[in-house]
Amino acid sequence: MTREQAPARPLTETVISPPVIAAVAAHAAARVPGVVRLEPGLRGLAGSLTRIARQRIKGLEPAPTEGVRAFVEHDPTDVRVEIDLSLSGLDQAAATAQAVQRAVGKAVTEATGLTPSAVSVSILDIEIRGGLL
Repeated sequence: MTREQAPARPLTETVISPPVIAAVAAHAAARVPGVVRLEPGLRGLAGSLTRIARQRIKGLEPAPTEGVRAFVEHDPTDVRVEIDLSLSGLDQAAATAQAVQRAVGKAVTEATGLTPSAVSVSILDIEIRGGLL
């Protein structure tokens, strides 16, 4: 069979939207020991409210993504993730942030097949309980 005679195969494209990547990242980050909560901040809160409203209108249950932003650049395989979180005062902040980076990178790759080029972690708060400091 020559190229001219070969049956045409349908072209398919899989698109993984940034909110899906953000939901995977949020779930992974929240499970890391020492992470108290994800912090949405003002920018994240406004975007989150808009996304939640859109999904509720469509009858979908929104996945939590507060405190996480995912960006897919011009090349669909170039993914960046930004995470804002609050940590426990009982754990070393730098070590916890590195654990979050590793967990998020691994989870996004396993769930989507995309390897993030960067996972940025911003620590917005450290909760100190019991008067330790």
